[in-house]
Amino acid sequence: MKSGYDLSRLIKFTLREDWRDALEDAMAEHVGLAQEEFGVEFEEIGDILGDHYEGLLFGCALEDLMTRRFEPDGINLVDDYLKRRGWNESAPAKAYMRALRDSVCSLYEVSDVIPGVSFLARDLVRGGEPIRVSERTATQTLKQWDKISARIVPERKGHVLSGALLPFSAEGADTLLTGLRKAEGKRRKSGPLDIDEDTLATIAHLFTIGWLYDVLPKALGLRRPAIQNSDGDELMFHKVRFRLVKSASPADVATQINGHPEFSPESDHFWNWLKPSNGSLPRAKGSGTLAMSTTMDNGQTVYGTVEIKGRTLLLAVNSAQRAQEGITVIMSLVGNMVGKPLTEIETVEQAMHDQRQRAPEEAAFPPEIATEIIHQTMDRHYRETLDQPVGMLNDQTPRQATKTAKGRKMLVEWLKFIENHSGQQPDPNDPMATYDFAWLWAELGVERLRK
Repeated sequence: MKSGYDLSRLIKFTLREDWRDALEDAMAEHVGLAQEEFGVEFEEIGDILGDHYEGLLFGCALEDLMTRRFEPDGINLVDDYLKRRGWNESAPAKAYMRALRDSVCSLYEVSDVIPGVSFLARDLVRGGEPIRVSERTATQTLKQWDKISARIVPERKGHVLSGALLPFSAEGADTLLTGLRKAEGKRRKSGPLDIDEDTLATIAHLFTIGWLYDVLPKALGLRRPAIQNSDGDELMFHKVRFRLVKSASPADVATQINGHPEFSPESDHFWNWLKPSNGSLPRAKGSGTLAMSTTMDNGQTVYGTVEIKGRTLLLAVNSAQRAQEGITVIMSLVGNMVGKPLTEIETVEQAMHDQRQRAPEEAAFPPEIATEIIHQTMDRHYRETLDQPVGMLNDQTPRQATKTAKGRKMLVEWLKFIENHSGQQPDPNDPMATYDFAWLWAELGVERLRK
């Protein structure tokens, strides 16, 4: 647990007999449910998530304990420590401890990050305008629109973070907020939460539990973040190969494919497979779901591609469902001209790994030229996306979503989602991480909501 002040003497005091049981109770509230649910000991959490997080979880429980008062006389850890050992601490350190004593944990959205200096934090639970937080270390890794649970405390004329900061995924933050709304009896998935500070102070452990329930299943391989195609299928790249029989020629196969309305030719040997007219599968939706989709200029969804290479017919799609549908369609067209299909499957993780492995060897341009090319490609992609239906916008195009208040609210969440996702690169100089989305907000007329 790190902060701008040394709390080691306070921690040592807390481990004394007078406060040890209270600390153990706080730890149990913060991590006990997750330990029981996933069958892990506290020491194992550090092995699973990293030693850094073991200290952070202790910090979450300690900071929570620092805010509590115990009957019959309302005794508080900070007050007790400062009364008995306060002569050991500087005036700023004592002021910081008292600020922690009076603080609450909440969920914040990060923006306007100035590395090594500060960031803006918008409270997603209590609402209100974002506040500027002075921070050196965390701002080196925080990205635009990240979600974090933390305590923000006043210091002199500004605000600082406490030592226990937990980074939430978009999916985890959405799940936590949904749970808090249900606890309040609210049915709507949006709008302000009416939680006062006294109540918020009593539920600090829920933020830790929510974080653990998000990260532990992923770290243990029990659940992966949702990446889907526009039909709601799990994204899984399939390449299906059909060898032509000796009696069939590539030209014969091309003639059959050209005669089917679902295949739009790009050349004599390449076709876009368009979404079948009777396709009715639901589009992927939700702030924690990344939906991948490709469309034609007229808005038709591209299900996959078909290509003739030599004496092989190749079908490329991005889900198992589409692969099965594609095999059925192709066999109905040219089943007597091809042999049994052979399928190669690649996960998103495998595709990303292969790309990273190839990148150093295949880099044909200096970094600055490669960045310019990638940024131009992203410009074209997002400009085309402005007029294409988006699952997170209830199948509206971004331009259509600007027409209503509800649509604009969904649009802002979508823009934040894609901007944050682009920024989550290990290398801060990666072209995806350095891409500036400001023009997209301005193009849609919602730049004033970029806060």
